Amino acid sequence: MKKEISIKFEKSLLNNKPMKSLILILLFNFFALTTFSQTKVTKAAEPDKNKKTLTLETACGQCQFGLTGKSCDLAVRMDGKAYFVDGTDIDSHGDAHSKHGFCNAVRMAKVQGELKGDRFKVTYFQLLPEATKGKKLDKQKEN
Repeated sequence: MKKEISIKFEKSLLNNKPMKSLILILLFNFFALTTFSQTKVTKAAEPDKNKKTLTLETACGQCQFGLTGKSCDLAVRMDGKAYFVDGTDIDSHGDAHSKHGFCNAVRMAKVQGELKGDRFKVTYFQLLPEATKGKKLDKQKEN
């Protein structure tokens, strides 16, 4: 008798369209939230000891270096010429439009890579900390 009651109860829940909809919506939301809430963990690239590491100016190619493009893109300046960067993007290094972001300031970075056409293909990119005004004055005094 108890088995019949529990079977009838389960069947009545599954035959109820609003209940089916509610269960499906809850399951969908659960899977969507758990899937999209996962953060992508990326391993920081290590410099290749066999390649030369360059210290270059880096900034937004359009806003700071005058390159033409559709949106704000990361660029480096080498020997007075600016090149767009492939291998990392402007948003991987903080807010580009903040006070010290790439669109408002030229920063220094240690990079490894090579020029391919009009683009610089990076295999390693490490943004250097900003020099404070006191440190800049001390360096100027040493020279």
